[in-house]
Amino acid sequence: MPAPYAAHRAQIKAILSGWGMPEANAETTAEILAWADLHGVDSHGMSMLPGYDRLRRNGRVKLDAEPTVLRQTPVSALVDAGGGLGHVPARFAMSLAIEKARTAGMAAVVVRNSAHFAACGYYTLMAAEAGFVAMACTSAGGIQVAPTFGRKPRLGTDPWSFAAPAADGRPFLLDMATTTVAAGRIRNKANEGLPTPPGWVLGPDGRPSDDPLVVSKGGSLTSLGGSPESSSYKGYGLAVMVNILAACLSGATLITDPMHTKKPQGMDIGHFFLAIDPSLFREPADFQTDVARFCNDLRATDPTDPAQPVMVAGDPQRAIAARRTEDGIPVGPGLLNQIRQIAQAAGAEWVLG
Repeated sequence: MPAPYAAHRAQIKAILSGWGMPEANAETTAEILAWADLHGVDSHGMSMLPGYDRLRRNGRVKLDAEPTVLRQTPVSALVDAGGGLGHVPARFAMSLAIEKARTAGMAAVVVRNSAHFAACGYYTLMAAEAGFVAMACTSAGGIQVAPTFGRKPRLGTDPWSFAAPAADGRPFLLDMATTTVAAGRIRNKANEGLPTPPGWVLGPDGRPSDDPLVVSKGGSLTSLGGSPESSSYKGYGLAVMVNILAACLSGATLITDPMHTKKPQGMDIGHFFLAIDPSLFREPADFQTDVARFCNDLRATDPTDPAQPVMVAGDPQRAIAARRTEDGIPVGPGLLNQIRQIAQAAGAEWVLG
């Protein structure tokens, strides 16, 4: 049975608290993970807890870490995440970028010594709801993607997000991996014992596969585009861009470095956040009116199938959030069983029913 959003979020928080995460950090982390599930980004919500549990048990994340500012100017900052999970330092960093952009007009904040931070779109939406244009991206922990024309994985899913406020209250919100699909969607297939659709993964021989476990056996996720013939160089190039912004600027360990995720403390993942105040260029209300008009012009395009209207980025997630607010958030039986075991091991209350 789908669980109400409040219970879903409370279950995540109970597990985090059972692991020893401080109250404020558990509240923030649970909010961000539950936001992903509410909006249909199931690959970046509760399904991340088994992976976080492994990191915790292996001493790879510090649950009580707090972000600190190492250097800053009126338009920038470098933040050290302290070797913890990425949710708290990422929200801190985007909040800092917004605060600085209110005064200076735009600001960029980078984070190092961090870990997975859930869905990029949560952070760019923070800025859009405050009236700013925003971008966020992050380097990755898992080495899962081969460069175009390569057979050996050297990159991660390397996601990025872009958001802009609109006058009708429906921000443009693009959140995407630079791979054909996010690694979490493949993990969810594995959790439920389902095959992956064609074009998602390649075997160690470089041939297409439908095995969701093939990446752990020497295979690879496909870059956005899928193959050289379908312009996979575009996804490859975007992944390199993400690593330059998130890792090279912050000083986080490069994913191509043999010490990637192997340093004594933490995962050392890097993040990048940018906030731009539209008032630098024109009246914010006029900007937001144009964003809304542009998006609505696209929505008004005659659809190929009348049953499937044209949408813009953010529309599907808002529709899912409205439906799940009403009906609850579903959790597959395979994942639910894992979460129940993790909760029991953590001594956490079971609130999902």
